Amino acid sequence: MTFKSNLMGSGTPSGQAGSIIGGTLVGQTATGSTQADAFALSVTNTQFTTVASGTGAIVPSFMQIGDYLRVFNNGANALLVYPITGAAINNGAANAGFSVAANKSAQFFMLSPTLFGATLSA
Repeated sequence: MTFKSNLMGSGTPSGQAGSIIGGTLVGQTATGSTQADAFALSVTNTQFTTVASGTGAIVPSFMQIGDYLRVFNNGANALLVYPITGAAINNGAANAGFSVAANKSAQFFMLSPTLFGATLSA
């Protein structure tokens, strides 16, 4: 992985470098209680500061094999992260939310059209 400053130092314009690295949203609020109404993730890094019990987020439908994203749960409750419709995360059931405990983070990788891998912070 590279840093935006490294790309810019090699002549890549700032906006293009930002697109390559991926965006960041901070201070977000988890929503919904199902895959259908969860907060729609849209950038590479998203930090949640408000997470009510049972709320969550869903990975973007535009993800492709090899893409990844990170979520940072700085809310008071566990954050449920849902895969795209028909997919599973790790050994979970299809469409099931993956729990990211309060004050933890997780990285999600698209391994196939129906499988995401996840790693949790310590």
